[in-house]
Amino acid sequence: MYEFLQRAARAEAGRRAARLRLVGPELDDIAHQAAADALLAICGKVETFRGDCKFTTWAYKFVIFDVAAKVRRHFWQRADVAFDDEDWQRLPARVGIEPESHAESRDLMDAVHRAVDEKLTAKQRMVFIAMVLKGMPTDVLADQLGATHNAIYKMMFDARRKLRTALVDAGYLPEQQIA
Repeated sequence: MYEFLQRAARAEAGRRAARLRLVGPELDDIAHQAAADALLAICGKVETFRGDCKFTTWAYKFVIFDVAAKVRRHFWQRADVAFDDEDWQRLPARVGIEPESHAESRDLMDAVHRAVDEKLTAKQRMVFIAMVLKGMPTDVLADQLGATHNAIYKMMFDARRKLRTALVDAGYLPEQQIA
C-alpha cells in the first residue's frame, strides 16, 4: 500500500510543483511525507470505508489531500509577510481596480494603509497582511504563529472591525457598515 501511495504522491507533487518550481530533494521529501501521513490516516479511518468504490480510489484521496497541504505549507514557509510601500502601490491592480479608476481608489487605499498602520496591533497587522493582502491560508498562518484557527479568525474579526470603524470615521464608509 505504501508503494502505491508513494507513487501517487510523487505524481501529484510533480503536477503541483511545476507551478512552484519545486524540484529535487524537496519534492521527494514532500512525496515521502505525504505518503506516510496518508498511510497513517488510512489506517485510522479504514473502518469508515464503505466499499462504494475501489479501496485504492478511496485511499488515493488521502494522499492527494496530504500532498496539497504539504505543498501549500512548503510554499508559505518561505513567504515574506511584510507588505512595504511598493506593495501598497501595486494593491489596486492586484484587487482588480482598472487603471482609469486608480486615481479615485488611491485615496481609499491610503486610508486603509493608514488604518492598518495606526489602528491595528502588531499581531493583527501581521495576520491581516498575511491573509488578506498576501493570500496566506489560515492553517499555514496558524502553524507559523503557533496559534489555533479560532485565534486567527478572532484576530481577523477584530482587525476588520477596527478597519471598518476607521474608514467610517474618515468618511469612506457609511455609518451602517459597522456591525
